[in-house]
Amino acid sequence: MSLSIQPSLTQLRLARMQPSNPARALWALLINDRKRVWLATLASVLNKLFDIAPEILIGIAIDVVVRREGSFLGALGITDPYAQLYWLAALTLLIWVGESLFEYLYLLLWRHLAQRVQHDLRMRAFAHATALPFRYFEDAATGNLVAILNDDINQLERFLNGGINALLQVLTTVVAVGCVFFFISPLIAALAYLPIPLILGGAFYFQRRLEPLYARVRELAGALSARLETAISGIATIKSFTSEARETAALNADSLAYQAANGTAIRLSSAFIPLIRMAILSGFLFTFVVGGIKVLSGELNVGLYGVLVFLTQRLLWPLTGLAETVDLYERAIASTRRVMALLAEPVEGEGGNYAPLPAQVVGTVHLQNVGFRYERGETVLSGVDVTIDAGKTIALVGATGSGKSSVLKLLCKFYEPISGVISLDGVDLAQWRTACLRDAVGLVSQDVLLFPGSVRDNIGYGRPEASDAEIEQAAIAAEAHAFISALPQGYATQVGERGQKLSGGQRQRLSLARVLLRDPRVLLLDEATSAVDNETEAAIQRSLKTVCRNRTTLIVAHRLSTIVDADLILLLDQGRIVERGRHAELISANGIYAALWRVQTGVQER
Repeated sequence: MSLSIQPSLTQLRLARMQPSNPARALWALLINDRKRVWLATLASVLNKLFDIAPEILIGIAIDVVVRREGSFLGALGITDPYAQLYWLAALTLLIWVGESLFEYLYLLLWRHLAQRVQHDLRMRAFAHATALPFRYFEDAATGNLVAILNDDINQLERFLNGGINALLQVLTTVVAVGCVFFFISPLIAALAYLPIPLILGGAFYFQRRLEPLYARVRELAGALSARLETAISGIATIKSFTSEARETAALNADSLAYQAANGTAIRLSSAFIPLIRMAILSGFLFTFVVGGIKVLSGELNVGLYGVLVFLTQRLLWPLTGLAETVDLYERAIASTRRVMALLAEPVEGEGGNYAPLPAQVVGTVHLQNVGFRYERGETVLSGVDVTIDAGKTIALVGATGSGKSSVLKLLCKFYEPISGVISLDGVDLAQWRTACLRDAVGLVSQDVLLFPGSVRDNIGYGRPEASDAEIEQAAIAAEAHAFISALPQGYATQVGERGQKLSGGQRQRLSLARVLLRDPRVLLLDEATSAVDNETEAAIQRSLKTVCRNRTTLIVAHRLSTIVDADLILLLDQGRIVERGRHAELISANGIYAALWRVQTGVQER
């Protein structure tokens, strides 16, 4: 089932935000499920109200024991002290049941929200990443991108899982306890609340100081992930050069840098806790001493004094959790900023579709005075001008860096030319919708990527709905059916990660079968036989004679023996076509192509 990436209301909200507004982004992520947010908030508030109620009951119990019939409950009509205790016991039971119920509800609701946001944001970020232009992936570190899609979004989930509830419950405690305090004694309330501005001010101070530190932590986490991804994917190279110790040392350096940055942030966030504890102590002492004096002077009964002392604990001690909550919040903000920076990257254009497109692709390709260079790079192609008739086979040859593969990337619309026009069936590629163009153009590259799964899954990757017969027919056309049939489970054989259980030649033939199954009108082969053995090359060459028939084919090749039958050979040098013609014509011209042919075939100069 394909993933829909049509923008939702929340996506549009996020798209309009700049990376400097991560807090707004957090809210936008939650508001998409507004009803559940309100229910979770209500559960958090009610849980905290039930949580602080036992302290009030303890004060009332003290009042009952000391004053008996003259207690608070006695004034309500329950005069028997034993009955008063039974009522308090029943209320305590109900309160504990209510607290447990609402704790279950807020845990369930907030965690569900956190999981939903985590999933939605990861899917949105991944869908956005796959829609980014090809140049983004040539510049970006894969490991860093994986860290954004995995670690950063997980960090955000941790905050949503518990941080929001913690903030709500602290706010509820401050308000609810404050109401009780001011009802009992405005003076004691004012003294008990005196440290709170200092605590909140400290929280904001530390929040500002922590923000750049955690941004650095997330940056180094991405670098560490990139190092790990490179090392694991390149394990064969590492072992072949016996550089395990060197790579371990490099990883150790990156890990120590991450540890040091994290340590700096932890030291600062940890300093917040002692500050809060001292502020809490002052508030508690005010209540303890001033309240005690009022009891001794007869201005306050002992039961209410007990309520104040216990509620002071309930009011102030939870504020110590602010340090951990601020820490979670800053980590989440740093991660959100990185995710938003990814979402702010401009996606690949879909094309104008302003001109009428052909109902059926024929395959005529025309490059008119095409020029191209990579971003921040030198010119790769200059003044390339060629017409490729439908059904013809064209070969591109030349030295490394001459621009051969760049022509194929332009035809796939991975990049746009900086000058000139490339057209397919007379329509400028800029006017083609990208998806429609890539349905008509199939690319087999030198670096083959197979996905974890079976042989059948990989051949059918471009057409998951294809029948087994169609998949087998594509494999036969690619000269892959024989070796697939010899595998332990045939087409059901698992290929392993990146196809590591198969040889290079087998992977290349599966890649060709995968493209052939889509039956593209234009086939692009980028060094498709450069990394295979002679037997595999011969098999691919035999299959190409069949699959290239009545199909426009462009072949990039270093082995000139593989393109001697091409209808037209273009030799590129420093981004320009310097020779063109059929094989025999170019040999007779005795130019660069002829010299390359002599080198490759071993024919001596006379």
